[in-house]
Order: sequence, then structure tokens, then C-alpha cells
Amino acid sequence: MSLRERLGVNTADASALAEVTEAAAHSSRAYQDTKVRIHQALLARLDLEAMAELAPERLRDELRQMVERLLAEENLVLNATERRNLVRDIQYEMLGLGPLEPLLADPTVSDILVNTARQVYVERKGRLELTAISFADDDHLMKIIDKIVSRVGRRVDESSPMVDARLPDGSRVNAIIPPLAIDGPILSIRRFSVVPLKVGNLLEYKSLSQEMAQFLGALAEGEVNILISGGTGSGKTTLLNILSSSIPHSERIVTIEDAAELQLQQPHVVRLETRPPNIEGRGEVSQRALVRNSLRMRPDRIILGETRGPEALDMLQAMNTGHEGSMTTIHANTPRDALARLESMIAMAGIDLPAKAARAQVASAIGVIVQANRLSDGGRKITSIQEITGMEGETISMQEIFAFKQTGVAADGAVQGYFSASGVRPRFWDRLLTRGIKLPEALFQPVRRPV
Repeated sequence: MSLRERLGVNTADASALAEVTEAAAHSSRAYQDTKVRIHQALLARLDLEAMAELAPERLRDELRQMVERLLAEENLVLNATERRNLVRDIQYEMLGLGPLEPLLADPTVSDILVNTARQVYVERKGRLELTAISFADDDHLMKIIDKIVSRVGRRVDESSPMVDARLPDGSRVNAIIPPLAIDGPILSIRRFSVVPLKVGNLLEYKSLSQEMAQFLGALAEGEVNILISGGTGSGKTTLLNILSSSIPHSERIVTIEDAAELQLQQPHVVRLETRPPNIEGRGEVSQRALVRNSLRMRPDRIILGETRGPEALDMLQAMNTGHEGSMTTIHANTPRDALARLESMIAMAGIDLPAKAARAQVASAIGVIVQANRLSDGGRKITSIQEITGMEGETISMQEIFAFKQTGVAADGAVQGYFSASGVRPRFWDRLLTRGIKLPEALFQPVRRPV
């Protein structure tokens, strides 16, 4: 028995499907060829300097008229829909990021994952979906990547085949090209909301309970140093942005990031961004250098987008020397893992610091660890809020204040569980009181809040 027969595939149906697929592929290639030809002819006729002076709407209208004129000159047989699509796609090429523009305009898309020119995935509501979008070829995709990275003064080529960048709206971009990417250029875009999310949005998404939201807001306002821990895509940066909204507007804040994406709403914010080395391998400015420099800028608080190397030691020292209420994020699956990673990063600073002294530095600097996780249904939740209480021998001691407990999975795949306080009142209760922040004791009662 053939494989088709074992799988229950009718030979005639399979043959018809193959013909349809081949015809669709041919149609797609023909459309791409037409678009490239018209685009090249358009570039040959345009005065790029004059274009730059036109208002966006006027420029869009001029492009539409010129494309329609070129189509008429070539006597191309296209229906109204094809003409409209061709005009739109060329406008995207000239004014935006080509085939990616419809995805960037879709508010439901949280991630765009381009796996070479032939395949584009998106994430919606925590689930990956394959799209029908593709690029003409690898050169077409490379032009889009170059357009993105050149806007922020970065480059990507064979000598520097990896790059981090950002879009004007703050979305995080990573690109990696051959020879490191074997099959062709790879582009990943982590979308960032044009309108920053607020605590109310997290409550609506059931990412945390009302009690947890009130508690975290008090921590940020009360100048408690916070470490946000979580895996990739767990919402660490979003949570950092939301927590920062509780910082009083009277304070001076310095943010430090590899690719600037934080959207703080306070009036007194200084934003710093790292710089990669140039083509000669010189001129790099690391996060560690920026953290050290920020100490001379009279900050009330320092917000480090992500701790990933030797800057961990400088950040901890800043937290211990008057910059209370500072915040950062770290990649880790549990609060205990976050502490272990911090200890490893301190060792990367090149200072011969005994393990006990390094842990004492961490225990003294960090007040609370907030663990964010991405669950099996794609939802993001704060699964643990733990207070660091000090040292017991050579071990950092912690106590859990709030947690999310998973109880099962529904028939539709949704994670079931509840939020609850542990019943333990945090040790910095008195510290919050001295700053005029009064939290009701009932906040810490172990009441289950089902999701």
C-alpha cells in the first residue's frame, strides 16, 4: 500500500491540490516579478530628494499616480483588486517596511518572526500562526533589514552578522544573516504597544490579582528595589514599564537599555542606549559603562532594561548606595534561579569576590523578586512575588508574599488556577509606613482569587 493510501489521501484529490498549489506559486512569482519591475522603474524616475520634502499623504498620493501611469505604459492586464494591491505594496516598499507593513499595523500581532524570505510567522494571543506573507527573495529581505538597522545607526553585514535594533514605535528588532543563518536572513520583531499597557490591562488579562497590583504599586512608590525575573516573552519589560508608572513625577529617572523600548511617562527621564563596536571593532559602549556613567548624572532611580553581564555588580552597588527604588529584569525561570544568575554575573565583572560576599551584596540590594511566566495557553501571569529577607549562613533567604497556583487545564487548553497571598506580612511594612504608604493588613490574607 502506498503512503498516500495509508494516509487516506485520494490520488485524484492530491493531484488536483498539487496543480492548484503550483498555479498559486506561479501566480505569486508573477506578481512578485511585476512588483519588482514596476518598483525599479519607479525608482529610476523619482527625485528622492524632492520626495523627502513632501508630506506623507501627498507622497503616498504621488506614488499611487506614478504606479498607475507605469501600469498603463506597460499595458499590464490586471483587475481592480490586483492594481490596488500592487499600488499598496509599492507604497509599503517606498514608505515603510514592505510586506511587513500590514503586520505592523495589526494590533493583535505581538511578534513577527521572519524565517528567511519564504516564511513569516506571527504570534497572536500567545499562539504562533503561519502567514501568507513572503518576500521576493533574500535580497529583498536584506533591504528591509538594512532599512531598519540604519535608522538607529547600526549595521549588519558579513563582518557583523547579528544586530539588535528598534523601530520608531519602540518595537525590539533582532536580525541574523548568513553565514551564521544557514538558510537565509532571519528577522524577529517583538512588538511594543503604541499605547503603553497599564495595571488595568493586566487585571483585565488576569495576569495578576487586584491585591498583587496594589502591592506592586506600593513597592514602586515606596522606593523598594525590584528585580523582575522571567523567561523570553513572559512580559518582563511590559511589567517594568507598568511598575515605573508608580514612580513619583518629582524624581529623576535614568533608563539604560541595549535597544530603547521603555515608555516612561514621567517628565524627568533620561534615556541611554548602548552602542555596538564599529567595523574596526572600536567604539563599543556597554551597559556597564552606561551604569557607571549614570551614577554621575544625579539619578534618583536607575532602571536597567535587562541585566545580562558584568553590569550586574555595578547595578547592585548603585542600589546599595542611595539609588533606592531602582529596577531591572533578568532571564530566569524561578526567583531562586534569578539569584543564581546574578551571582554568576557578578563573577563576570572580573573582581575576586567570595561567594558569600557576592550573595550578601545581592541580599542587601534587592528587596523583592517578581516572577513572570508564560503559561502553556500563551497567557502571561505573575506567578510569584518574593521578599528577600537577608542571609542564613551562606544562603539568601526569601519568603513568598503572593503566588499563582495552577490547578489544571480546561478543555479548550486554558490554564486554570488561582492567585493567593501566603498570609505572611512583608518585613518592609514599616518602611512603607514611614513613606506614608498604608496597605491594609487584609491584603495579605490567604484568600483565593480564581482565574
